Amino acid sequence: MDRYPPIADHGLVGDLQTTALVSSHGVVDWFAAPRFDSPSVFAALLDHDGGGYFLLAPDHPEGTWKQLYYPDTAVLVTRFMSPDGVGEIIDYMPVQPGPRASDRHQLVRVARTVRGTVRFALECRPRFDYARAGHRLEVTPGRATFHAPGATAHLQGDIPLEQDGQDVRGSITLNAGGVAAMVFTMCPPGGEAPPSPTTEGITEDVGDNINFWQLWVRTSRYHGRWTDMVYRSAITLKLLTYAPTGAPVAAATMGLPEQVGGERNWDYRYTWVRDGSLSVRALLDLGFVEEATRFTHWLGDRLGAREGPDGEPLQIMYRVDGDAHLTEEILDHFEGYRGSYPVRAGNAASDQLQLDIYGEALYGLTEGREVGEHAGYHGWKSLAGTLDWLADTWDRPDEGIWETRGGRKDFTYSRVMCWTAFDRGLKLAAEFSRPADTARWTRARDEILEQVMQRGWNEKEQALVQYYGGDVLDASLLLAPRVGFISPRSPGWLSTLDAMDRVLVSDSLVYRYDPQASPDGLRGTEGTFSLCTFLYVDALVRAGRLSQARYAFEKMQTYANHVGLFAEEIGPSGEQLGNFPQAFTHLSLIMAATTLNDALDRLRH
Repeated sequence: MDRYPPIADHGLVGDLQTTALVSSHGVVDWFAAPRFDSPSVFAALLDHDGGGYFLLAPDHPEGTWKQLYYPDTAVLVTRFMSPDGVGEIIDYMPVQPGPRASDRHQLVRVARTVRGTVRFALECRPRFDYARAGHRLEVTPGRATFHAPGATAHLQGDIPLEQDGQDVRGSITLNAGGVAAMVFTMCPPGGEAPPSPTTEGITEDVGDNINFWQLWVRTSRYHGRWTDMVYRSAITLKLLTYAPTGAPVAAATMGLPEQVGGERNWDYRYTWVRDGSLSVRALLDLGFVEEATRFTHWLGDRLGAREGPDGEPLQIMYRVDGDAHLTEEILDHFEGYRGSYPVRAGNAASDQLQLDIYGEALYGLTEGREVGEHAGYHGWKSLAGTLDWLADTWDRPDEGIWETRGGRKDFTYSRVMCWTAFDRGLKLAAEFSRPADTARWTRARDEILEQVMQRGWNEKEQALVQYYGGDVLDASLLLAPRVGFISPRSPGWLSTLDAMDRVLVSDSLVYRYDPQASPDGLRGTEGTFSLCTFLYVDALVRAGRLSQARYAFEKMQTYANHVGLFAEEIGPSGEQLGNFPQAFTHLSLIMAATTLNDALDRLRH
């Protein structure tokens, strides 16, 4: 069990096309290339013995490790302190922000001693194609080249390398002020190595990377109470966005468990319409209009293609390039994180029916004139056609937001978000004077509200519930007051909030729902869902429960990892569970922080 670091024991680096996780002990134990959803190169986080890793760390039996980001950047610094000296590892990936996909990706690792003397050890053991493909090693002075069937990787730099089977290792001793850089470059098969790195070149490259991130962050209009946490969340969302298309992925990883030892181990390296829409909405709230505009175009292309199952305008998720095929397979040679099996690549939920995505899409992308103006006439026609279709098809059972595999139901949240789709569509048509069947949309919107309040309400619980005729509470409905479906201080909503307090909230942390009360087709349990905790904070603020909201928000910060990152869930002992870091959690942190900050500001005036 102790062979695996805690999920939260990592920082994230990336180049806006893929990412890598670096543990606080200097081990890259997750890296996929050339894209987020590509097969892994290092995956020791999913199989300690066979997944592959890249270690660069002080070779010392004792010492203290610390990890931080260079302020307002994605440049990660891992520090080591011992009686003999203080060393640092600087990790980053040169940013590739342009519209073209790159076939070369670099992971730069810089070792340096800042005090005393430190001996650094290196081990590079790639395992290509989820550790299913063998490779051939070629070692020459200053370089190791790994030839695999689908890729070539080069390791170059200042540390002398020696062959260790088909892998390499090395070491170097640096006195105070000494620096040694190593660059791992992924290329297409047969790709040539880049020029060997130099100290001057790496120093300039680090500076360029720092400047890129700090200049980007400075364009934010958020200057509230939790600037560090909000900016870290914004940088994380940016890192999880595929620059060539503007499509955000749900998380950087696959297969990390919602329950250690359980089967809820999903691949999140894809673009959910829901997650992507809300991610860019969070960035739009901070003033990052370009990201929202890019996603608007990506989503418009999906609507134009109409590749959803059974004639639906949209599929619930896609690959970052818009490919609708996400075949799920089990990697049965991976033991899984701490024995959490099966490890899945791909995602079979892609063919589910989740009607709420149309509401999130419009909510996420229509709350700003800048985005609306970029949609254009043809974009509007696609959107209007989708709403015309939805007017005839919204009243159907579906699988719901949580992608349960226990059968379709009349989920209340799905209806609420269908209401949101029509509500935002009507507002867009009026604001931009666009042609629309507004009478039809208005009729559908009003029918949905009447239906939800009659059939989604449970008298015994005095609450809106998960699905019609049931009594299970569902934290997804915390979004209902935010989108305007229900007044946040109405008696019906306040009693719903009270019911959630009793059933779903544990020390300010919030469960999605109770899987025992509402079977979802899967074995086991899960932790509290961090997205829902931040939505709970947002709902408390809107309900006027400001003191409770602020305390819940501050407590939630204590569950962040050492560099401000969150996974999907929080376990019973406060550990982070699920894929990491998760966009849903960070976008909802931004939502809660902005809502809470604005409310506190109003108290001053």
